[in-house]
Amino acid sequence: MPTIAAVIPLYNGAPYIKQAIESVFEQDRPIDEIIVVDDGSSDDGAQIVEDMRQSDDRLRLFHKANGGQGSARNFGVANTSCDLIAFLDQDDYWYKNHLAVLEKLFLAKDDGRLAYVYSNPDRVAVNGDLIAPRFLDTLKNQEHPKSSLMSCLTRDMYILPGSSLISRKAFSKVGGFDEQFRGYEDDDLFLRIFCAGYRSEYINQGLYAWRDNPSSTSYSRKMLISHILFFEKISNQDIIGKLSKAERSIVAHRFARMAARHVKTLIPRNDRETIDFLLPHIRKATSEMLPYPRSLLRFKVFRRYWLFRARLALENMLGIKRDSKPMPASPNQ
Repeated sequence: MPTIAAVIPLYNGAPYIKQAIESVFEQDRPIDEIIVVDDGSSDDGAQIVEDMRQSDDRLRLFHKANGGQGSARNFGVANTSCDLIAFLDQDDYWYKNHLAVLEKLFLAKDDGRLAYVYSNPDRVAVNGDLIAPRFLDTLKNQEHPKSSLMSCLTRDMYILPGSSLISRKAFSKVGGFDEQFRGYEDDDLFLRIFCAGYRSEYINQGLYAWRDNPSSTSYSRKMLISHILFFEKISNQDIIGKLSKAERSIVAHRFARMAARHVKTLIPRNDRETIDFLLPHIRKATSEMLPYPRSLLRFKVFRRYWLFRARLALENMLGIKRDSKPMPASPNQ
């Protein structure tokens, strides 16, 4: 039987980490090792882990300088020799049958090319109340498991590490998480696994509680930057070059449209710095699009932008001062 390690990145997660670790201890399929990586926390989360460690020697705690979630996960994998890796975020938790169901599926379907198996997460509130059981069922035009490059690129993949059981061999083969990202490191990893010729298996069952936490990286400026870096990476590595012109336009439209929505949201905040940061990305992304959607999206974005600049100039001339409310740098990791 394969061995399984749980890898949990920890960064200022004191309110949640005990529940996360307890959910690992309570698995029907006993875990072989639990590795918690303290990624430069400033709260007492690491002490909570240390106290729990006294009662179970499967739990190991490591400390490192802050490098982000991907860096902490890579560090955890590097410090285990287990065959399979089960990631868990500090503010999420597994149901008791999580490992048992995923391992059974992995063993039944493993043909040498199987990199990971994953389930359909339940989305829960900060207090644990259920928001959406089997969250992926609420999304439109989603394919699981992914069977084409387009299904990986046309929208967020929504393959969550916390709902997955991953082959350590496949994870290491593709180089683990790209540590330049603070957001989109999940999509980047699973995209590279797909492009390397591996496959996945999906079970439409809720085995994992994914907490919708406003303090997560998903709501930060670092996520926005990672969105741009991710598009640049797939463009520079010519991943989208494998697609037809029409397909490239669809993928580019996704990233340009997302940046355009950010511009619309940031204008009421008077966050000119972030808006100016986004504009070159919008130009680059739209350059991959077909003429009609490109011209329409650019018109909408730059019309909003120049009206915004005109308002700022008028307010400055009239002596009207408004506070700028920049997007937070990173409330978590």
